[in-house]
Amino acid sequence: MVGIVSYGTYIPKFRIKAEEIARIWGENAEAIKNGLGVFEKSVPDIDEDTVTISVECAREAVRRAKIDKNEIGAIFVGSESHPYAVKPTATIVGEALAINSFFHSADLEFACKAGSAGIQNCMAMVESGMIRYGLAIGADTSQGAPGDPLEYSAAAGGAGFIIGNENVIAEIKDTLSFTTDTPDFWRREGQPYPSHGGRFTGEPAYFRHVSTAAKTIMERNSLTPEDFTYAVFHMPNGKFPVRVARMLGFSSKQIEQGLVVRYIGNTYSGSSLLGFAAVLDVAKPGDRILLTSFGSGAGSDAFIVEITENIESFERTPKVWEKIERKVYIDYGMYAKLRRKIRMG
Repeated sequence: MVGIVSYGTYIPKFRIKAEEIARIWGENAEAIKNGLGVFEKSVPDIDEDTVTISVECAREAVRRAKIDKNEIGAIFVGSESHPYAVKPTATIVGEALAINSFFHSADLEFACKAGSAGIQNCMAMVESGMIRYGLAIGADTSQGAPGDPLEYSAAAGGAGFIIGNENVIAEIKDTLSFTTDTPDFWRREGQPYPSHGGRFTGEPAYFRHVSTAAKTIMERNSLTPEDFTYAVFHMPNGKFPVRVARMLGFSSKQIEQGLVVRYIGNTYSGSSLLGFAAVLDVAKPGDRILLTSFGSGAGSDAFIVEITENIESFERTPKVWEKIERKVYIDYGMYAKLRRKIRMG
């Protein structure tokens, strides 16, 4: 049995409402706001970045796991906003945890699915016997150019998962990936903000990959949407995951618990993983969960997860939705300062 032994999350306390962003950019901005289905989003403080978010996720996961942290044999941090172009985030996380130096580490990048790719890497290493526990983190402080539709959703946050085969609270029964060269979203080296293909990001990118990965893994395991208690899909906005769930045959009740994007925005590599953590917060033994991430470029990782009896004795506070409610609203001026959108020279 290989699966999740523990998990931890982090969401910055600052929030900006979508209507505040729209107030700055005028009438067309109001239409964009209404079309995304995101009411407000998280904003990192001036001293918060992918490293600090990852460390907070890792510390909570280790504390909840009640394991010897020196038995963590691998750390993978998935993000598209690593603070260093050359210098791994994962090594800083390991140092902050004060674990011994005998662990594999790497930073992963695949747009918004780099964190779920880290989970797959940890699974393989545990199953092979290379390591006892692995730590996979998905975290981002994502950016959108001023006035761009991305500015209404690009947010900050993350989730980390300890993978092992002892005291598993959620067994990963199966996983698969569906990947193509679909350039719907990109950012070249040195560019401060990403570019995107507008409507091209929908059908050929998000919906094709998420639906194909989800359908294929269900068919491979002879399961239907009715066999799942919960489903979590990557959340670039508030509309896409609802639509793809409907396309696949899932009900609103199955996705509501994990639909965190409306109140914190798209945390990129942390998006589907934060939604998954929110589901783990309330899941009961025997519950089955479908998790499907998505990363532009493009690909999806799908997982079938079953909750074990160990969840009943596992510490699950504070919960993700409790963290979402801990917030301080800021105006656009403070937001621009914190996100360094005002550049000199």
